[in-house]
Amino acid sequence: MPRTTAKYDVKRELKACYAPRNTDWELVDVPELRYLATEGSGDPNTSPAYRQAVEALYAVAYTLKFASKNELGRDFVVGPLEGLWWADDMDDFLARRKENWRWRLLINVPDWITAGLIDGARDSALSKKGLPAVRGVRSETLHEGTSAQVLHIGSYDDETPILTRLHHDYLPAHRLREAGLHHEIYLSDPRRTEPAALRTVLRQPVEPLPGADPADDGGPAPEHLSHGRRSAATGSE
Repeated sequence: MPRTTAKYDVKRELKACYAPRNTDWELVDVPELRYLATEGSGDPNTSPAYRQAVEALYAVAYTLKFASKNELGRDFVVGPLEGLWWADDMDDFLARRKENWRWRLLINVPDWITAGLIDGARDSALSKKGLPAVRGVRSETLHEGTSAQVLHIGSYDDETPILTRLHHDYLPAHRLREAGLHHEIYLSDPRRTEPAALRTVLRQPVEPLPGADPADDGGPAPEHLSHGRRSAATGSE
């Protein structure tokens, strides 16, 4: 078996993106990242498809972790659950009409994980676990780039005020617009954490309005963005 090197942990390697401390909106530069992904629709609190998707995603993630360790000698910490969320009518999203929501669930994997390894882990997990939803797990690469991001502490259902502030105050004030799907990263386990203590990273990819420069309206210039990737030489952000 190949010798195992230090574990990759996305929360350590990309602190600005996965361990932020700001509780009001700030801009961050999110690098291109690779994920396990699966998607569906419906209320995450009541939809069997959502529960099955989460179960399938973790089944493949842990199968992949052990395959990488045993075959490549490279281990990683399975990352937190993430979700991209949207609705055909965004009023349904902001009003929390969850039955109309659509979602794509994600778990980050290191960049050495190939599509072939993911296919093998999916087939192995399907054989061992017998979960039909495993068939829907795939590889996805996402490059969000400049994004507005905040750490929300509290119940998922209490996100509306801070999201309203993003869309009605922060983005217009900085002459920005949405450039991707609403992204959430779940740092807490809701089975073991009181709702008021849940920690969730909220992220919205953005871009300047046509003809606008965010720095002209008090937004950070590109060199002042928080960068997700740690420096290989210094370990700094």
